[in-house]
Amino acid sequence: MTILPPDPDLNALRLELARLRAAHGWTYDELAARSGLARRTLIEIEQGRTVGTLKTWHALAHALGTPLDELFSTLCHGHDLPGPVDG
Repeated sequence: MTILPPDPDLNALRLELARLRAAHGWTYDELAARSGLARRTLIEIEQGRTVGTLKTWHALAHALGTPLDELFSTLCHGHDLPGPVDG
């Protein structure tokens, strides 16, 4: 029997990005300049029209001064974070 992991909460991830950007007081243009990403990409991520690549999120984490694992932990909103498998 295959046990699939819970679905990631992509909405929580995009909302965390919006929260962090707002906490810094940055516009899309400011975050784009600091991350090297296109303004359009940032808007599409925050509005849920795209998820972005790992490279995109890596750039965002560095620009926002947030550890990538902390940022991605929001994907587990509504369920337990992964941990050791008992077996």
